[in-house]
Amino acid sequence: SRSPSHAFQAARLGTRAALPAVASWNIPHAPSRGVALFSTTSSSLTQEEKASLEAQIKSKGDEIRELKANGASKDEVAPFVEQLLKLKAELEPPQEKKEKPKQQQQQNKKQQNKKKQPDQQQDEEESDFITARSVDYSKWYNDIIRVTGLAEQSPVRGCMVIKPWGMSIWDRLRNELDQKIQKHGAQNAYFPVLIPKSFLSKEAEHVDGFAKECAVVTHHRLTASEDGSELIADPEAELEDPLIIRPTSETMIWYTFRKWIQSYRDLPLKINQWANVMRWEMRTRPFLRTSEFLWQEGHTAHATAEGARDDAQAMLVNYASVCENFLAIPVVQGVKSPSERFAGAEDTYTIEALMQNGWALQSGTSHFLGQSFGKAFDVSYTDETGKLQTVWGTSWGVSTRLIGALIMTHSDDAGLVLPPKVAPTQIVLVTIPPKKKDGEEAVIAMQTAVTKLVDALESQGLRVHLDDRDYVRNGAKYFEWERKGVPLRIELGPRDLNNNVCVFKYRATDMAEEKQTIDLAEAATTAAAGLQELQDK
Repeated sequence: SRSPSHAFQAARLGTRAALPAVASWNIPHAPSRGVALFSTTSSSLTQEEKASLEAQIKSKGDEIRELKANGASKDEVAPFVEQLLKLKAELEPPQEKKEKPKQQQQQNKKQQNKKKQPDQQQDEEESDFITARSVDYSKWYNDIIRVTGLAEQSPVRGCMVIKPWGMSIWDRLRNELDQKIQKHGAQNAYFPVLIPKSFLSKEAEHVDGFAKECAVVTHHRLTASEDGSELIADPEAELEDPLIIRPTSETMIWYTFRKWIQSYRDLPLKINQWANVMRWEMRTRPFLRTSEFLWQEGHTAHATAEGARDDAQAMLVNYASVCENFLAIPVVQGVKSPSERFAGAEDTYTIEALMQNGWALQSGTSHFLGQSFGKAFDVSYTDETGKLQTVWGTSWGVSTRLIGALIMTHSDDAGLVLPPKVAPTQIVLVTIPPKKKDGEEAVIAMQTAVTKLVDALESQGLRVHLDDRDYVRNGAKYFEWERKGVPLRIELGPRDLNNNVCVFKYRATDMAEEKQTIDLAEAATTAAAGLQELQDK
């Protein structure tokens, strides 16, 4: 499961385990989104009664949506649905509903949505307003993604366009994690995005867990319709074995492992791939839950159960380290309850991060698969005695969901806040050009000082961007980079240069309260120390 958890069951992992026991978390619901769900009222009610019922319906509907978005089970959602139906029955008694058939109601609602949606979507895309967290947390989250240029919606339902700023963050995270994966002993490879449907059928629990999320390719070409008005799937090009767009790669990789593993000398075998996957989600939210997302998935084969379990637990420790030391996100390590295990796993280990609104967000998982995939795909090896043995397996992965965790852990009502280690740009240098009356010498002096300062900062291993756009006001530059979450802004103008100083402004923590005047000669070392302090906080 990739769902944010309302609670997870932690268990002790035995003497070999490095993971602590964790108590279950009861997570409060997120603030309501404030979207009206029902407008038809009964003529037998007063206006005050109607307004009160509509408000209750709206609130209850928002609670249900939040529960579903956060991965609540049907049993958890059922009492809220029952309450919602009772409220709706009070507002519009059954005999009144019969006057308007359900099918007609749905058609009218679709038509209304079609008329309203383009204008509403355009307004949201053009707005640079960020809703306060205290007003609507979900809206705040979406606003942060939009106004900071992390991602935007695509024409394909549930699929987003990750923009350069968002992709730069993922690149930083991917590079950091890939180093740990290599040290873990795994090698990178790549496997096909299309998986034969027959492969998924080999492991019963696995197919049950993913069947409802699979996107299926049934034809291998298109053709024009009889009247030539549109393209259709060619009836003569239907595939004998339909192909599944990769929801996860256990089946394809274990099919391959059968060819790669013959002897105990071939074990352990550890493979990782960076890829995209497709899971046909019903309710999506950028980075947290999308139909298509980027991730890494590791798959390992071992001679013993102990070796496989140790591998899964060790990788979870790596995930926790990346979250805590690179993303500055505190996490709790634990074990998923049986109902929340990965489909086909004997145990699922998880790291969970607590968001500002009280959500427990599943941020990474590793799975002890036992011998289920080894048996399903007949992956065996000859041991030291010449006896044939079935291998033991694991899988583990994290995804672009970590960007969502990053947003919800650190950001504020002013915009994105990025820890220095993951920030694509750690320092933005904004210059104030000399006035024309100051002459060419002043311009050359400023250019020389800027070059020297940038070189000094980069010599400290810092990532610096020089914003010398002359067509954008400095106030607008400050506003833009603050929203993007750049940890440190340095300002340098003619007056500063005359005094051999520059001005520091940090984005977050108590260092952000006031601007600091720093000697130019000490700017680079001061910036390096300040960013390290910021990361630690």
